[in-house]
Amino acid sequence: METKTVSSKMHALVILYDMHTDFFIRALDGISDEDAHSRLNTKANHIAWLTGSLVQQRYEMAKDFGIKQQQSADELFKNHKGIQDDVTYPPLEVFKKDWKSISPLLRDALVGATEEKLATMVEMPGMEYSLYEFLTFLIYREANCIGQIALWRRLLGYEALKYE
Repeated sequence: METKTVSSKMHALVILYDMHTDFFIRALDGISDEDAHSRLNTKANHIAWLTGSLVQQRYEMAKDFGIKQQQSADELFKNHKGIQDDVTYPPLEVFKKDWKSISPLLRDALVGATEEKLATMVEMPGMEYSLYEFLTFLIYREANCIGQIALWRRLLGYEALKYE
């Protein structure tokens, strides 16, 4: 990765962000598009939805920094749309391509975030957070969702997520 000065406040978040950028791709390694839609007779979110939701989240975070792009499957995920039973989500390769497209742009924005920018307020229904607090939550959510994909790997008979 390119070395830039990161504010002390953002240092740990950028380290986690970089880890998630890599772990996301590793978590999807070898999973078939058919298996990505399997819910194993549960109501749990399947890999395809988790993947698209994470990609959407990165694009939404980027919008907070003025990066006006959207993922290929924006219509399926905009406005925090939950899983839809009657939808075949795009192939995992589409999500991976979008992830690889937005991740370096968002990383640069995170690294360059000023204290003033991080202090701006973000409103959610019934809540208000500083952008820094909101980014912290979203990066936590990335870890959570990648962990769910890793669990699905094992439940579907794939090898465990490789961290190296």
